[in-house]
Amino acid sequence: MIDDRTAPYAALVSRIALGAMFIAHALLKVFVFTLPGTVQFFESLGLPGALAYATVAAELVGGAMLILGIATRWVAALLIPVLLGATWAHVPNGWLFTAPKGGWEYPAFLSVAAFAQALLGDGAYALSSVFNSKQAARLRPA
Repeated sequence: MIDDRTAPYAALVSRIALGAMFIAHALLKVFVFTLPGTVQFFESLGLPGALAYATVAAELVGGAMLILGIATRWVAALLIPVLLGATWAHVPNGWLFTAPKGGWEYPAFLSVAAFAQALLGDGAYALSSVFNSKQAARLRPA
Protein backbone atom coordinates (compact mmCIF):
# COMPACT_ATOMS: atom_id res chain seq x y z
CA MET A 1 0.00 0.00 0.00
CA ILE A 2 1.28 3.45 -0.88
CA ASP A 3 1.44 5.96 1.95
CA ASP A 4 -0.07 9.19 0.60
CA ARG A 5 1.87 11.17 3.21
CA THR A 6 5.32 10.04 2.04
CA ALA A 7 4.76 9.24 -1.66
CA PRO A 8 5.31 12.86 -2.79
CA TYR A 9 8.68 12.87 -1.02
CA ALA A 10 9.65 9.56 -2.63
CA ALA A 11 8.86 11.08 -6.03
CA LEU A 12 10.94 14.14 -5.06
CA VAL A 13 13.97 12.03 -4.12
CA SER A 14 13.65 9.99 -7.30
CA ARG A 15 13.22 13.13 -9.43
CA ILE A 16 16.31 14.83 -7.99
CA ALA A 17 18.48 11.71 -8.24
CA LEU A 18 17.45 11.08 -11.85
CA GLY A 19 17.95 14.73 -12.79
CA ALA A 20 21.39 14.82 -11.17
CA MET A 21 22.35 11.66 -13.04
CA PHE A 22 21.37 13.20 -16.38
CA ILE A 23 23.32 16.38 -15.66
CA ALA A 24 26.36 14.40 -14.49
CA HIS A 25 26.38 12.33 -17.68
CA ALA A 26 25.99 15.43 -19.86
CA LEU A 27 28.93 17.06 -18.09
CA LEU A 28 30.93 13.84 -18.47
CA LYS A 29 30.38 14.04 -22.23
CA VAL A 30 31.46 17.70 -22.29
CA PHE A 31 34.39 17.82 -19.86
CA VAL A 32 35.83 14.29 -19.83
CA PHE A 33 35.05 12.75 -23.20
CA THR A 34 34.81 16.24 -24.81
CA LEU A 35 32.16 17.11 -27.35
CA PRO A 36 34.37 16.16 -30.33
CA GLY A 37 35.14 12.84 -28.61
CA THR A 38 31.44 12.23 -27.97
CA VAL A 39 30.63 13.05 -31.60
CA GLN A 40 33.32 10.59 -32.70
CA PHE A 41 31.88 7.90 -30.40
CA PHE A 42 28.36 8.40 -31.76
CA GLU A 43 29.70 8.21 -35.31
CA SER A 44 31.60 5.00 -34.45
CA LEU A 45 28.20 3.51 -33.59
CA GLY A 46 26.84 4.53 -36.98
CA LEU A 47 24.83 7.41 -35.52
CA PRO A 48 24.94 10.97 -36.85
CA GLY A 49 27.45 13.12 -34.99
CA ALA A 50 24.83 15.84 -34.48
CA LEU A 51 22.93 13.40 -32.27
CA ALA A 52 25.72 13.78 -29.69
CA TYR A 53 24.91 17.48 -29.31
CA ALA A 54 21.18 16.74 -29.07
CA THR A 55 21.87 14.09 -26.42
CA VAL A 56 24.01 16.43 -24.30
CA ALA A 57 21.36 19.17 -24.58
CA ALA A 58 18.57 16.75 -23.66
CA GLU A 59 20.52 15.49 -20.66
CA LEU A 60 21.38 18.99 -19.41
CA VAL A 61 17.99 20.62 -19.95
CA GLY A 62 16.02 17.51 -19.02
CA GLY A 63 18.10 16.95 -15.90
CA ALA A 64 17.57 20.54 -14.76
CA MET A 65 13.84 20.32 -15.44
CA LEU A 66 13.59 17.11 -13.42
CA ILE A 67 15.45 18.63 -10.47
CA LEU A 68 13.23 21.71 -10.56
CA GLY A 69 10.08 19.66 -11.05
CA ILE A 70 8.97 21.20 -14.33
CA ALA A 71 6.79 18.97 -16.53
CA THR A 72 8.28 15.94 -14.78
CA ARG A 73 6.07 13.31 -16.39
CA TRP A 74 6.78 14.56 -19.91
CA VAL A 75 10.48 15.15 -19.36
CA ALA A 76 11.04 11.72 -17.82
CA ALA A 77 9.12 10.06 -20.65
CA LEU A 78 10.98 12.04 -23.33
CA LEU A 79 14.35 11.08 -21.84
CA ILE A 80 13.61 7.35 -22.02
CA PRO A 81 14.78 7.12 -25.67
CA VAL A 82 18.11 8.68 -24.63
CA LEU A 83 18.51 5.94 -22.03
CA LEU A 84 17.42 3.22 -24.43
CA GLY A 85 20.04 4.53 -26.86
CA ALA A 86 22.68 4.33 -24.12
CA THR A 87 21.52 0.80 -23.32
CA TRP A 88 21.82 -0.15 -27.00
CA ALA A 89 25.31 1.40 -27.20
CA HIS A 90 26.51 -0.66 -24.22
CA VAL A 91 25.00 -4.04 -25.19
CA PRO A 92 28.23 -5.27 -26.87
CA ASN A 93 30.12 -4.65 -23.60
CA GLY A 94 28.12 -7.20 -21.61
CA TRP A 95 25.65 -6.94 -18.76
CA LEU A 96 27.57 -5.43 -15.82
CA PHE A 97 28.30 -1.73 -15.96
CA THR A 98 31.65 -2.41 -14.27
CA ALA A 99 32.78 -4.25 -17.42
CA PRO A 100 35.40 -2.51 -19.57
CA LYS A 101 33.61 0.29 -21.48
CA GLY A 102 30.54 -0.25 -19.25
CA GLY A 103 27.79 -2.81 -19.66
CA TRP A 104 24.13 -2.18 -20.29
CA GLU A 105 22.71 -2.89 -16.81
CA TYR A 106 22.92 0.73 -15.56
CA PRO A 107 21.31 2.50 -18.52
CA ALA A 108 18.64 -0.21 -18.67
CA PHE A 109 17.87 0.35 -14.97
CA LEU A 110 17.75 4.11 -15.53
CA SER A 111 15.27 3.56 -18.38
CA VAL A 112 12.98 1.83 -15.90
CA ALA A 113 13.60 4.57 -13.31
CA ALA A 114 12.63 7.24 -15.85
CA PHE A 115 9.48 5.28 -16.70
CA ALA A 116 8.62 5.05 -12.99
CA GLN A 117 9.22 8.80 -12.62
CA ALA A 118 6.92 9.45 -15.58
CA LEU A 119 4.24 7.47 -13.75
CA LEU A 120 4.91 9.15 -10.38
CA GLY A 121 4.96 12.73 -11.60
CA ASP A 122 6.37 15.76 -9.82
CA GLY A 123 6.19 14.86 -6.16
CA ALA A 124 6.84 17.44 -3.47
CA TYR A 125 8.50 20.83 -3.97
CA ALA A 126 8.05 20.99 -7.74
CA LEU A 127 7.87 24.24 -9.68
CA SER A 128 5.08 22.76 -11.80
CA SER A 129 2.82 22.83 -8.76
CA VAL A 130 3.50 26.56 -8.33
CA PHE A 131 2.69 27.22 -12.00
CA ASN A 132 -0.39 25.00 -11.90
CA SER A 133 -1.80 26.67 -8.77
CA LYS A 134 -1.33 30.16 -10.28
CA GLN A 135 -2.94 29.03 -13.52
CA ALA A 136 -5.82 27.40 -11.64
CA ALA A 137 -6.37 30.62 -9.67
CA ARG A 138 -6.61 32.59 -12.93
CA LEU A 139 -9.13 30.13 -14.37
CA ARG A 140 -11.47 30.10 -11.36
CA PRO A 141 -14.67 32.11 -11.76
CA ALA A 142 -14.84 35.26 -9.66
